[in-house]
Amino acid sequence: MAFSRFLQGQGVHLRKSSRYGNIRIGRDVHVISYKAIREFKAARPDAGPALDNWYRVASVCKWGSFAEVKQVLGSADWVKPYVVFNVAGNKYRLIAEINFRSQTLFIRDILTHQKYAEGKWKKP
Repeated sequence: MAFSRFLQGQGVHLRKSSRYGNIRIGRDVHVISYKAIREFKAARPDAGPALDNWYRVASVCKWGSFAEVKQVLGSADWVKPYVVFNVAGNKYRLIAEINFRSQTLFIRDILTHQKYAEGKWKKP
């Protein structure tokens, strides 16, 4: 940590990186709420590792637009007004609303692919 402060003092701007791409340093996305993930994992334990991985990536990002979401998590789709993420190889769908200005992501629902296809989750 002290070394990174030294580099920043030298004018070097550090970036977080992952296999999903570069993530700008700044206010990270606040995911509301992890409780939805915890409850879904209890009902479907096979979704646990994939949902934890999604949470780890999403919670350290700083997204300014849907294009940046798509760049980091390529499985994201825009279904107005939601962003839908494919989780666990398209087995599950995480439906969220993102406020890019406040860097807040609201998890609205986590569904199986079959329940998602029924379309009952959409706003009228």
